Amino acid sequence: MKSILFKFIANALALLVAVWLVSGITLGDGETTTGGKALTLVLVALIFGLVNLVVKPIVKILAFPLLVVTLGLFTLVINALMLMLTGWIAGDSFEVNGFGSAVLGGLIISIVSWAVNLVLDRD
Repeated sequence: MKSILFKFIANALALLVAVWLVSGITLGDGETTTGGKALTLVLVALIFGLVNLVVKPIVKILAFPLLVVTLGLFTLVINALMLMLTGWIAGDSFEVNGFGSAVLGGLIISIVSWAVNLVLDRD
């Protein structure tokens, strides 16, 4: 149970850093309060976690030949697509504008969530 909570917190923090660093990724509109943005961040992290749990393994299996040929670099494209899918599901509350922003955001989310999981998931 702790592992799920740690991964959820890591996803939320990673999404927050991506929203902060990448200008093409927005959370809520400009008039949303801080509490509203926090609630939106929690909901988007939940959606992102579910997308990564359900859709990402299927896409990785289907893209296995491309992953082998590109020595795993196609994972960046898969991460970008998962971020764009999250933005599509979340609607206006979370927007990813363009594939370049999605690739950069996916890279940032991967690095930050790895680092947060490394810090939080200590036995």
